[in-house]
Amino acid sequence: MAQSERIDRPTRWDAAFDANLTDADFEMLMKRPEIQSIDSNSFPKSVSMDGIVRYDMRVNRYNPGDIVVREGDYGNSAFLILEGDLVIATSPGISADELGRVNADRQGILQRMANLWKNSWVPEVRDTDRYGKREGGAALAAGKRGAYLQDVPAIMRDQETIVLAEGTLFGELAALGRVPRSTTIFAQRPATVMEVRWQGLRDIMKFDKEWRRKINDLYRETALVSYLRKVELLDNIHGEQFDEIVENCLFETYGTFDWNVNFRRGKPDEPILAREGDYPDGLLVIRSGFARISKEYGNGKRTITYLSAGDMYGLEELYSAWKNPETEDFSLKCTISALGYVDVIRIPITVLEKYVFPNLNFPPETALSHADRTVADDALLEWAIDKRFMNGTQSMVIDLNKCMRCDDCVRACAATHGGNPRFRREGQVFDHWMVANSCMHCKDPVCMIGCPTGAIHRSIETGSVLINDDTCIGCATCANSCPYSNIVMVPIRNKQGVQLIDTAETGNPIIKASKCDLCAGRPGGPACVKACPHDALSRVDFRNFEEVGVA
Repeated sequence: MAQSERIDRPTRWDAAFDANLTDADFEMLMKRPEIQSIDSNSFPKSVSMDGIVRYDMRVNRYNPGDIVVREGDYGNSAFLILEGDLVIATSPGISADELGRVNADRQGILQRMANLWKNSWVPEVRDTDRYGKREGGAALAAGKRGAYLQDVPAIMRDQETIVLAEGTLFGELAALGRVPRSTTIFAQRPATVMEVRWQGLRDIMKFDKEWRRKINDLYRETALVSYLRKVELLDNIHGEQFDEIVENCLFETYGTFDWNVNFRRGKPDEPILAREGDYPDGLLVIRSGFARISKEYGNGKRTITYLSAGDMYGLEELYSAWKNPETEDFSLKCTISALGYVDVIRIPITVLEKYVFPNLNFPPETALSHADRTVADDALLEWAIDKRFMNGTQSMVIDLNKCMRCDDCVRACAATHGGNPRFRREGQVFDHWMVANSCMHCKDPVCMIGCPTGAIHRSIETGSVLINDDTCIGCATCANSCPYSNIVMVPIRNKQGVQLIDTAETGNPIIKASKCDLCAGRPGGPACVKACPHDALSRVDFRNFEEVGVA
């Protein structure tokens, strides 16, 4: 039997976003003024504008009641309305049942037993028969299309709505910001919409300055309005008062979107948003990313806590100054710094005093409420933040006092994934706790930034970060971007155990990205946790520090 087999190395555009895009649709898109305004001469031959339109875009046609995007779904694309209009349901919100939420497919006991018989005795065996036979967008988007609303007239009657007209671009916030969709958008009447996956949108912004400016302006504008509608502090503010707050707010960004680069080099940057001792000029609301709250302690600093999306900074000081104007010192009690990258909304003190504070009947809680922790707790918190583990929503934590090094967890992982384990029982250690080198399914998955095909993506159903083996081209961008070294590149084999070799003259092995997928579809969650006979392994969300349980 042959020891290797030569196949064509996968490339970015092997699988189009819509494999069935017609020539007529392609020509129609190329004639759109939004596309014609792009300077195609500024694009390199390897990433031509024609290629982006043909391979990174698709044309969707919606009927009344069809849902275009659902609130809470993780977005991988942006949209442009070509014909007709769409409707945003703003308040009070469409229920989960109406939105057609479905559970992910799960493996039954018989299927799991069958997997044991199919597992290979050689590593990284894949179903290579599927390569080159992909269905384009259905695989890349990793989501179900076709969800619809049963009773559009009732929705229009009971909901506050906003109409999006022809020519409107939307969805870029979720696509570029790696955040869930903030609203539900659906068709009230027939509509035609262009959809561009974020890899193509990123390249357009990269090579066309005017589009980059347009997207950035729209990004900031839509982010500000949509997010302020969800700030609990502003719940009772509507109409002209809300409009005035929006008009006076600032949308600010600190750090870099690809903060992982400096972090991997051991040179993490923490830009200061506001410093202890300064007088506050507004309330900071975290929209995305993370921020450290610290206080001067001797010649250094003491980390008090960290903030993530939805948290506020400076509210106590601002409220106290308004409530007790005779107070001489209402300076900030802590310093706030960006942990890599953070988006904030700054609400000026003038509108707070005018519309917000008169409706508050109690002093707001402050980050300093965490200051009564022990020194040991502080050390753990400092370590977790320095390592950026607060980014992890499903971090694998092993209690080394209980772990017997039996590797049952690794074997269970291999048994679930066709003989291919997805993690290593090694990693960063604090005291007797180890954070293993297993994908943490980050809140901010920077591994997705540079993927040229969309192979690494968020599941719109669960929020887990997954890799589509069919569309992974082995470029290693995700592995090089992961700040925690939790993605590995592996040479793959076919079902006969034969190693696959590139047909090019190099003769290099075909490689793919590999990582933990939380045993997607397996009842009961990750097999590694269930298999541990000593209860030494758990999956924790470092964003909820008090619940980590490792203090």
